[in-house]
Amino acid sequence: MVRRVASYALEPLLQGQETSTLLLGRLNARAVSSERYRSIQQAEFKVYSQWGEDGIIQYLIHKVPIADQSFIEFGVESYAESNTRFLLVNDNWRGLVIDGGSRHVKFTEQRQLRWRHSLDAKTAFVTRENVNSLFEEAGFTGDLGLLSIDIDGNDYWVWEAVHVVNPRIVVVEYNATFGANLAVSVPYDPQFQRTQAHSSTLYWGVSLAALCHLGRKKGYRFVGSNSAGNNAFFVREDIAGDLPALSAQDGYMEARFRESRNADGQLTYLTARRDRLLAIADQNVVDVVSGELVSIRTHFAAEL
Repeated sequence: MVRRVASYALEPLLQGQETSTLLLGRLNARAVSSERYRSIQQAEFKVYSQWGEDGIIQYLIHKVPIADQSFIEFGVESYAESNTRFLLVNDNWRGLVIDGGSRHVKFTEQRQLRWRHSLDAKTAFVTRENVNSLFEEAGFTGDLGLLSIDIDGNDYWVWEAVHVVNPRIVVVEYNATFGANLAVSVPYDPQFQRTQAHSSTLYWGVSLAALCHLGRKKGYRFVGSNSAGNNAFFVREDIAGDLPALSAQDGYMEARFRESRNADGQLTYLTARRDRLLAIADQNVVDVVSGELVSIRTHFAAEL
């Protein structure tokens, strides 16, 4: 007979595991806070982030002055993995998390994050038309410690539209399939959804070069990307100090994770960037410098 363990009996075990993980994270946070690294990737460690973003963020918040310990993160899914949860729990920052579904609301309530901390959770599909009103309605305006954007689509266009907050650190996901040299994004579509845009799931988001172009226009210094090759980190120029300023070419990391799928939704594990580009070659992208709409096959001809 298989004996079922009551959920209440497992709860202390789960809490114990999380406490141990948090303690290890705090030890790592103290270690990186006093270091001076040549690359932000040297600071990586994972507590609640998907990759090593927790460590990079801890490193950056101890290298630049943070007047308002607050964050906004959208595209959080359930919030079990996120770029800001360690800031919330370890550093007691206040925050706003937004996602198109409701799993993050349920998760934050189940984990008691919403009453233990100053955390608001909103359900909304973020667009460039509503992003500022969503922030204002939640009481977030002006100076902000950190903004994290991960919506697998309109990331460039939404960051471009943000103006009611002035974040000191910005983390934005980039699509490494687009390489380091060309400044491109998927065209703006307020209804864009990665899984519907192309069966491969490779057609989404923005190139690192495009984010660096936008960052310069908005007054930010690109200080590097994570070693996984999907998140770019920017610090506001007026408080960046001696953090090294990198070009897209210097800070680009090629993604090693393999998310490509076939028409039936099965993983195909495309590894070479050329193969990934070929899978979406007939799709269009916007050159964000010229504003021209071009096909990937034409724009990336030299690489195909």
